[in-house]
Amino acid sequence: MGFQGVYYNSIDAKGRASIPAKFRDQLKENNQEDILVVTQDRCGIVAYPLSEWEGFLEKFAQLPNDQFREDLYFTTVTPATHCTFDKQGRIQLPQSLREYCQLDTDGVRDVVIVGGAQKIQIWNKTRYIEMLAEAEQRLAEDRQKRFDLGL
Repeated sequence: MGFQGVYYNSIDAKGRASIPAKFRDQLKENNQEDILVVTQDRCGIVAYPLSEWEGFLEKFAQLPNDQFREDLYFTTVTPATHCTFDKQGRIQLPQSLREYCQLDTDGVRDVVIVGGAQKIQIWNKTRYIEMLAEAEQRLAEDRQKRFDLGL
């Protein structure tokens, strides 16, 4: 299963985000109608199909008890929330994750929902646009690598 595409949307006043029908259809086709939402790095919220999340947890369980594992535990595992779709294709994003990822800042709830291969990312729209500009700048500075890839 691979999610692709960029969709501009907003979070409603109750903290729900509508996941694109294309992504929901992919989940249904693979009997993965539930997704798990976790915080992730700078992008904001990341939603994993349950099977992907369970695969991660198996790998996580094998990690040595060190600082990396502890950091990953507190930043990624503990805030994980199991979500299901309502009849309108929305998931409830926990307030703690919305606040941490700045998805509901001063009443602005504009988000970008991005297909990221095996996961779905939910970005603060302003941060997403800033990230794209930074990425484009870096890519412009290293055209040879893009050329080598046939782009």
